[in-house]
Amino acid sequence: MNHLNPSPRQRTALKLFSLFLLLMIPMGRPEMSAGSLQEVSEYEKRLEKIAGEIESLKTKIRREEKRKTSLLSQLDQIAFKKKLAQEELRMYSMQRKRADLELADLRQKIPRLESELDHAEDTIKKILVTMYKFGRLRYFDFLLRIERVENLLTDNNRLSQLARNQEKIIADYRISLEDLNEARRGLENKKNLVSDLILKSREKQTELNNQEKRHSALIKQINQNESTHLQALDELKDRAEQLQALMKRILAKQAAFPTTIIPMYEKKGALAWPIAGRVVTSFGIKRHPRFNTRTRSNGIEITPKKNMVVKSVHAGSIVYADHFQGYGNLIIIDHGLAYHSLYGHCSDFLADKGDFVAAEQPIAIVGDISSFSGKTLYFEIRYKTKPLNPLQWLKRR
Repeated sequence: MNHLNPSPRQRTALKLFSLFLLLMIPMGRPEMSAGSLQEVSEYEKRLEKIAGEIESLKTKIRREEKRKTSLLSQLDQIAFKKKLAQEELRMYSMQRKRADLELADLRQKIPRLESELDHAEDTIKKILVTMYKFGRLRYFDFLLRIERVENLLTDNNRLSQLARNQEKIIADYRISLEDLNEARRGLENKKNLVSDLILKSREKQTELNNQEKRHSALIKQINQNESTHLQALDELKDRAEQLQALMKRILAKQAAFPTTIIPMYEKKGALAWPIAGRVVTSFGIKRHPRFNTRTRSNGIEITPKKNMVVKSVHAGSIVYADHFQGYGNLIIIDHGLAYHSLYGHCSDFLADKGDFVAAEQPIAIVGDISSFSGKTLYFEIRYKTKPLNPLQWLKRR
């Protein structure tokens, strides 16, 4: 049977079919729900932030690679690579969550499209059954193949007008078919993406484990090899002098406070601890048990118990929040009247330079950057540029 040149009998059937087709339910184009779109948008914002952190870490790694003779640079480079691996793992996890959300939306969309298309086809089949006496022409397939229905209905102006209306219905049906095919392709692509992200996450976890081993090996070398230990002490002494110079520059500038705060000296012996944990490095002179070397610590190191969140010990303004070699990611808070507190070895900042923070407000996360003792918080209190014993200022436990 020639579908492109229907007989008069078939054209009559087609006219009747046109009238029935006009009564069909129009095909919609389901889109992602508003809730899903908002969630995907939130993931995009978080991914953008993580991407910025990743680029910042890559810049720091390149900078430290130029100082390969420095033990502190090697230590920081490993720490940054660990942090980079962690951030990339976080990125892959976020991308998986976003892909899972889109997968769930596609899994809901496909049955809906299939149901609507099946319903439309069932309706058409019922119509064709009533028109069986007009011939066995596969009208539905035929209509989907022709370019313009109205060309077949020129002998009746009213039917021509109906045909123009029907063209949109047929076009919507074709679009819905393409939506269904696209959704199915999208589903497969998302499944492949999730599988790829799982593989990348495993590879990145292996890289992170390798960096952890490198970090442990370097710390062991510094603690057990005398020449390496002495080199590390010289570098730490140099960085302590540079921190002293930084404190002098900070002291020359007075931080602005949005409100009057209690002078820090009135809280001596009553300050909240920056983090709960055990003091592993005390203030003052300490002797190495193996090499008999003497070093001075201007602060204390605290190993956290469970909570890794660092809090400000007193209200003040953050005047420094950046990486400082030998101290890792370092925050310095100006408490007014020449009093400052310092928080080092942090992995992440929860507050930025210029922020005013209240007492016991979260400001950072404990890390191990530039630390010889693993995950610890390095903590100092200074009056002008003079380091003070923090244990005399913190609450007794």
